[in-house]
Amino acid sequence: MTKLTALVITYNEVENIDGLINNLSFADECIVVDSFSTDGTYEKLKTHKHITTYQHAFKNFAHQKNYALSLANNDWVLFVDADERVPEKLKTEITQILSNPENSCVAYYSKFQYYYGKKPIRFSGFQTAKSYRLFRVSKCKYNPEKPVHEELLVNGKSGLLSHKIQHYSFRDYRHYKEKMKRYAHLKAIELHKKGKKVTFFKKHLKPAYRFFNHYLLRLGILDGKIGYIISKLNAYEVKERFKELNRLNNNR
Repeated sequence: MTKLTALVITYNEVENIDGLINNLSFADECIVVDSFSTDGTYEKLKTHKHITTYQHAFKNFAHQKNYALSLANNDWVLFVDADERVPEKLKTEITQILSNPENSCVAYYSKFQYYYGKKPIRFSGFQTAKSYRLFRVSKCKYNPEKPVHEELLVNGKSGLLSHKIQHYSFRDYRHYKEKMKRYAHLKAIELHKKGKKVTFFKKHLKPAYRFFNHYLLRLGILDGKIGYIISKLNAYEVKERFKELNRLNNNR
């Protein structure tokens, strides 16, 4: 059977490390790239002797993930986040794909079951989310022009995995807000480099529309209180993005 490398990039994920590494034990190789965590993540990783751990300065998500790809010793890789878990049915599906010599796909999308704490999120815009997770390094790389919500460039046929990855993305309100702030600042840097300006519409109306979009159009209202929190913090991300962009522009 074709061998598989599991790849992960981390920053301050000490709470997830033991569960993550145990979950990826079905892979032939596991490589973790840590961007100099300050909470003991790297030290915890080093206690797992059957994985390979590197430290590499974080520039952006695309850059960090392409660096991780360069370390893989196998052509097929499974890229997961530290707060994601691969259920048993998906492990079996991946094993079957790698065992099939007739397989013509070079990359596979995965859908996700998101959680807020331990409660599943059914709607709020996440019901349609999908991303490449299983693919061949020789046929794929991350687009360096898309540093935040990274884009995988695929040279070949794509498929869709039948089973979802479990994504425990938001531990609580504070954790979610910190994550949104980090994304906002990375996006602001990208916009600043492109010479984008902050307009009245972007500053005041785009955050309101983001809330409306997630809460009503993307059915966050059906997730109850969690749907409201998700919609509110997605609006916060937009507001913080243009606040940071304005600061960057004025500091030229």
